[in-house]
Amino acid sequence: MDKARIAIIGASGYTGAELVRLVTTHPGMRIAALAADRNAGKPLAEIYPHLSHLDLPTVVKTEEIDFAGIDLAFCGLPHATAQAVIGGLPRDLKVVDLSADFRLRDPKIYETWYGHEHHALDLQAEAVYGLPEFYREEIRATRLCAGTGCFVVNGLLPLVPLVEKGVIDLDEIVIDSKTGITGAGRSSAEWKLFSEVTAGTKAYGLGGTHRHTSEFDQELTKAAGREVTVMFTPHLLPMNRGILGTIYVKGDADEIQATLATRYADEPFVQVLPMGSAPLTQHVTGSNLCRIGVTPDRRKGRAVIVSVIDNLVKGASGQAVQCANLMLGQPETAGLELAPMFP
Repeated sequence: MDKARIAIIGASGYTGAELVRLVTTHPGMRIAALAADRNAGKPLAEIYPHLSHLDLPTVVKTEEIDFAGIDLAFCGLPHATAQAVIGGLPRDLKVVDLSADFRLRDPKIYETWYGHEHHALDLQAEAVYGLPEFYREEIRATRLCAGTGCFVVNGLLPLVPLVEKGVIDLDEIVIDSKTGITGAGRSSAEWKLFSEVTAGTKAYGLGGTHRHTSEFDQELTKAAGREVTVMFTPHLLPMNRGILGTIYVKGDADEIQATLATRYADEPFVQVLPMGSAPLTQHVTGSNLCRIGVTPDRRKGRAVIVSVIDNLVKGASGQAVQCANLMLGQPETAGLELAPMFP
């Protein structure tokens, strides 16, 4: 069987490099084109020497790709740029977008959170939210899949089943998340310097101002059938990869554990640990796994949930490949059955 021909737009970013790593070993895909406008004309090995052993096409500008020969494109461009680029692609091309440009279904809410009008309303109307555990059949049928925020997939995987089953108090959800520095992308900035990040941690997006908050509200409101507004605070840790979410909820821990264990019993990438276990970010590094642990709080009727993912894999590129597998009619786990790297 011929392999699906893949284009990666935005190949010079962290998510682009991670897509290359995953697609080159995928049994049903091959990379046919790489685009990164500012690095056009360069071999990817010059941008990412760790990929120099791979036989890859030279990086070109997006408009230089012949999309007639492409089955699916991953778009790993910065937020606010993907709408125009994807709008210019052939309408029969399957696309998985890793930016935030198509995540919010309501254009007015998008405008509120991102500060400008949505410029591809027709595409937004057909986009499917890219969380396979909840939108598997919709993703199979769509042409445009909108990848989720990395913090959001880490929080939604434990929370959505609990909200749907009504086993937690919808007005008592607190999400405290920690992420590695790659979550901020590869662009240079003073606050990302080694001396600024190392040996410390910081909270940011305080007061519910982080843009991923809008996705939490959107998806949990949908799951509940009524408005849900969460408390969410992200923190930056001095590490490269990983997200650890500590989620505080009001509900019976045994019921929470049983609900999650039942919901994810047959899911290939979500593992619910025994009661009282707490996963570490090191337990998922380099993999497409999400691991979830539930612990009863000392106060009866409350529980602490710990959820971990690799922000570049299940939080971005790995989940994008998972969605692409569904869109291309390939096994959902193809190319993603990687064991975590440890230590």
